Amino acid sequence: MQRYLPKSQADREAMLKAIGARSIDDLFAPIPAEYRLNRDLKVPRQMAESEIVDWFRERSRENGDAYTSFLGAGAYAHYRPVIIDSLISRGEFLTAYTPYQAEVSQGTLQSIFEFQTMICELTGMEVANASMYDGSTAATEAVLMAARVTGRNGVVVARSVHPEYREVLKTYATHQEMPLTEVGFAESGRVDLKALDKAVTDQTACVLIQSPNFFGTIEDVVAVAEIAHKKGALLVVAIAEAVSLGIVQPPREADIIAMEAQSFGVPLGFGGPYCGVIATREKFVRQMPGRLVGQTVDSHGRRGFVLTLATREQHIRREKATSNICTNQALIALMVNIFMNVYGKVGLRELAKQNLAKTHYAVQQFGKNAKVLFDKTPRFNEFVIQTSEAPNAINSRILGHKIVGGLPLKKFYPELGNASLWCCTELTPRTMIDTAARVVAESERSEKGANTSEEEAVPEVVR
Repeated sequence: MQRYLPKSQADREAMLKAIGARSIDDLFAPIPAEYRLNRDLKVPRQMAESEIVDWFRERSRENGDAYTSFLGAGAYAHYRPVIIDSLISRGEFLTAYTPYQAEVSQGTLQSIFEFQTMICELTGMEVANASMYDGSTAATEAVLMAARVTGRNGVVVARSVHPEYREVLKTYATHQEMPLTEVGFAESGRVDLKALDKAVTDQTACVLIQSPNFFGTIEDVVAVAEIAHKKGALLVVAIAEAVSLGIVQPPREADIIAMEAQSFGVPLGFGGPYCGVIATREKFVRQMPGRLVGQTVDSHGRRGFVLTLATREQHIRREKATSNICTNQALIALMVNIFMNVYGKVGLRELAKQNLAKTHYAVQQFGKNAKVLFDKTPRFNEFVIQTSEAPNAINSRILGHKIVGGLPLKKFYPELGNASLWCCTELTPRTMIDTAARVVAESERSEKGANTSEEEAVPEVVR
């Protein structure tokens, strides 16, 4: 216990007194009782550290084989080359905090510079930063940036953008007095272009879409850009699945791209960390939040790196700052950097093709019995199926096969009924796709059989 909580009982009591709490229970009182653990952990007592570590290893073996997950929705399971952890564990990267002093931060600055360069090549933009928390805050910061550039405050958001991205944006917009207008999606799963055209006005700062969108479908970026630009608004495109850029045309028509780069070597770690990116046109660079690293030469003509631009509140006071984001995120960006270097252009394209092929196969298998929504629209590695039975019930049964099923969508899109979002990556075994599809098929046959029996039981006069 003391290994992780090194404070003595007297230290704890002094801290509680300083913050005005009488006990630990007082401190945690705002957390509902049902979410608090009111017992000791079920682990043996009086064990040495070596013994307790062995005990936990034994418990981990009881889990057996790993589970296969079909969850996506902004958090993707991709293979992480082992070289990533080897390199980021080097002291000059792992223990470095932030590159304020360029003369002693050349390695960190070079890493950020290379990260920015590859992000620009990947997205088709001219400048990129390396300081966003994640995709949701990057999308919101991109919208705020568009408002500064245009001098307008209206925002039009496609409902096919990740629901949680929209929630983050709503939180920011409420206190920025930015009116948000949501536009629904058409039968194609893409944003409704006619509704979008009506929603964009001369007070609209930007249009925010996501491609591939939350349903996995590829938006018509060219058409959306035309609608936005003819009214003087900017186009912000969010990308939640960075691997898609290995095969999907980058949205060059966008004015600002907000991307989540977690897929590039950042592990799924119970909600974090993530790696947000903003890439844009050079003419908008002074309104870009975060920091920008540049390349130069010293007095001897040797290449060096400097912090070229940092329009954050740590550097620029009060209203002149573009953002209050103070994170460095350099270590997470380094993971992404190494991933992009390891795969390269050819490798990333091959990785994207594997994701696409796995998803195409899964759509074929699931589509034999369940309804695949938006099936006429190009997609990447996610797809939506609609079932007769509730997705939660199907997922409960499928868990017995060591499979985590798709994400039920009723919470976010009640009009889609029993719809769920499924994702396949290069790590999804074909055997598990077949198993999941079989469980869904059995569910559909069972539901249809039950419905038929009910119909037959109804007297003719009632029919």
